[in-house]
Amino acid sequence: MDPKTGLFIHPKATVHTYESRPFKGQLDYWDKEQYIKNMKVEAYYPITVEPFHTWQNIVDFDGRRYLYQYVRRDLKIFDITEPKNVKLLLTRGHTWGANGPDEAEQNPYPEADMFGAASIQWNDKLGKMIMVQSFEIRRFGLLHDKLREPDKVDAIRHAPHLKGFKVYEMNGPLPADWKLLAERTTDVGHPDAPIGKQQGSGVRDIPAYFGGDVMYVSAAPDSSYALTEYGNDLYSAGYQSWDMSDPSNPRFLNQLTVPGQIAFDPVHEAAYKDNPRAGNRTSWMGSRMPLFIPKSAEKGGKYAYAAMGGLGFYVVDISDPKQMKVVSHLNFTPSVAGTEGDFIDVSQVEKTGIVYFSGYPLNEDCFEPYKDVHMIDVSDPVNPKAIGVLPRPTPPKEAKFTDFCQRRGSFGPKRTGYYTQPGTPRDGILPFNFYNAGLQVFDVSDISKPTITAYFVPPFNEDRVAEYARGNLSHSVYVEYDRNLFWLFTNHGFYALSSPVLGEPNLGAPKTPWPVRPSHKKN
Repeated sequence: MDPKTGLFIHPKATVHTYESRPFKGQLDYWDKEQYIKNMKVEAYYPITVEPFHTWQNIVDFDGRRYLYQYVRRDLKIFDITEPKNVKLLLTRGHTWGANGPDEAEQNPYPEADMFGAASIQWNDKLGKMIMVQSFEIRRFGLLHDKLREPDKVDAIRHAPHLKGFKVYEMNGPLPADWKLLAERTTDVGHPDAPIGKQQGSGVRDIPAYFGGDVMYVSAAPDSSYALTEYGNDLYSAGYQSWDMSDPSNPRFLNQLTVPGQIAFDPVHEAAYKDNPRAGNRTSWMGSRMPLFIPKSAEKGGKYAYAAMGGLGFYVVDISDPKQMKVVSHLNFTPSVAGTEGDFIDVSQVEKTGIVYFSGYPLNEDCFEPYKDVHMIDVSDPVNPKAIGVLPRPTPPKEAKFTDFCQRRGSFGPKRTGYYTQPGTPRDGILPFNFYNAGLQVFDVSDISKPTITAYFVPPFNEDRVAEYARGNLSHSVYVEYDRNLFWLFTNHGFYALSSPVLGEPNLGAPKTPWPVRPSHKKN
């Protein structure tokens, strides 16, 4: 802590660690206060799928709105038609509490199955909802140091589950209503390889699928995509495009690879060694999420944007999905530990020419450089320019600390929501989940002077969260732009929030089904 300014001075570089690193000036207790500006808590639900990270989807069926919250083998389905009266409909896997997860799984998945991070979209050709679930190797809890644990490396190489994706037809809100249409591996060199023999990473995070003829995923197709420093990950993922014109028969189109990804290739290894991160055994290299696409090629879009960790930011031409092409590349100063490039918000780019590029913290107690949200001007796609960063959130005056690093746990940006969310994103508004700083809403209507216009910082809750999971206070925000609601997901449950920055909330049933059906497109 800087005693003159009351601000925390971040280290210049650190190793990745699972241990806490307290410092002088940090609180010696978990702060139970909540802080709020320009927001209202409409409801709170103390139900925890998992305290570290979850995925979410929102889908409408027959006039009712459903929320899926899940991570791998843990799933809960809620009816959120009335935000103040949410109903839990189904649990699979564990429920977490103060002592960790329940001992026994409820309605367990088969041993090699789970709920993969999903994109759910309306498919015009079929006249049905299509869900694509991603299946990737396990990242955490198995391998810690790939250079010293060959048995665990081998276990990941031969993971007893799909490395790829599954396609479902959704005829209703519950799993009993879903029909499996297709299953594919991203090991495109061995498309018929059985479970346990499939190479590569599988599909990382979520698919970029909008219900049309093309899907984009983050994937390393085989073990040669190995040039990454991160100690518990084996793969540097690039991007694949898939033909989804027949959802029951997805066909591989193209693999996009950038310099510095492939081991035993002299050109790639030379590019990798030129990276200042090479050899640090900490940096994440390659993609974690799919391409970020403001408008699909089918609707006239041409450019996508890629966040590739320590490999940097890329502009990609997707006008021909069979031949994706890198248009330009932008490097950033190393910010190690933590993930340096994971997410890109593209909600403003078509009107302002600006995208927002960020990583997120992996260490607690601010034991790593601060993760800025970079503003990048891509109005000239071949010459992107970093033009600034979003302001760092600061505590309100009534808080008993002057910097969020003092509040314990993780502090920094995650994402502005899911890949697609009900309704239309607001011009000039970016709602970032910020871990121990909760939901921070940025006003970027004046790109020369972005500000924080609203926030909700939830309390820490020792009564509902195991001690080892308390630091990951909030991990995701999901926005219903059509009902003017934020959903903030924390390690002790989830909150429904409203704010004037979105407008008056609709606390009743949605007026237009989501995802949008053709008959409702003009509404």
